[in-house]
Amino acid sequence: MKNIYVVIDEYLDRGESGVLATIVKRTGATPQGAGAKMFIGADGRMFGTVGGGCLEAEIWQNSRKILKTKEADVFRYVLDGKNVEDDGMICGGNIDVLLEPVDEKYRDLYRQISGFKAQGKKAVTITSYGARGFTKTLCTSEDELIGDLTGHEKDIAAPVFHEKKPTVLDNRVVEPIVSSSTLYLYGAGHVSQFICRLAKTMDFAVTVFDDRVEFANRERFPEADNVIVDDFGNALKYADDEDNIYAAVVTRGHKHDALVLEQILTRPHRYIGMIGSKRKIRIIFDYLETKGFGESLLQSIYAPIGVDINAETPQEIALSIVAEIVKVRGGK
Repeated sequence: MKNIYVVIDEYLDRGESGVLATIVKRTGATPQGAGAKMFIGADGRMFGTVGGGCLEAEIWQNSRKILKTKEADVFRYVLDGKNVEDDGMICGGNIDVLLEPVDEKYRDLYRQISGFKAQGKKAVTITSYGARGFTKTLCTSEDELIGDLTGHEKDIAAPVFHEKKPTVLDNRVVEPIVSSSTLYLYGAGHVSQFICRLAKTMDFAVTVFDDRVEFANRERFPEADNVIVDDFGNALKYADDEDNIYAAVVTRGHKHDALVLEQILTRPHRYIGMIGSKRKIRIIFDYLETKGFGESLLQSIYAPIGVDINAETPQEIALSIVAEIVKVRGGK
């Protein structure tokens, strides 16, 4: 799935507009949580999802109104028993969705949001609607303001920088920019190629790391956000300090696996997985114990990597790995 903000940029490049839909509040069991987004182009095409079925059909209809008025507004959608049954869902509840017109005026702001998400930078958007009129401002943690300025953005944004979900305050949607989950692929073999492709469809930012330029390159990894060629002994040089990091160690041998693990285990991670047989894993764990890594830390490594689906081909192995990573991410 392509980044929503990349899609917006492409539409604006062509001189076209659209509507950005964001779930700002939910009650009960709903298909998507607060913060989920969908872009509806003026041509009627939809990107992303806020729940599917009749819900998105209603949002599509309301987006036509927004395109005409050029004003943002929040709509409430009730997933009652009939809608749930008709769509084959097993959930029901209410959701409030902000619909905002997308045009050239806020192009730089949307680009900044995309960049901040990829880089893990802290920022908050404040979108006014209704009687206040449609305005949008991006506040960064460095007190930089982008967009429409009314003088109160910093005070409004301050309590929200470290939140995960949008908040609605007096006809304003205050939304923290939540960074993309970053997946580091150590090793650029065939399995990594398929992991990268699948992970990108799951909205991961992907960095590929290998010491062989003939393997780690843009031709083999066109979807990757970063492709790094360097010695595995320098893995920590490029590692992020954020705690929303995922790492799959799929190098070509014991030596490189151990070298990477010896470094990245010193940084916070949501997930570290290593490919290999039980014998290989035991050998590497024994080595890491001699380097001072405790048993509890080693047991936190997902090894053998991936969920058990009797995978054999590189594609199947990649699927099992990405499935495990998504499962861990969903357990936040």
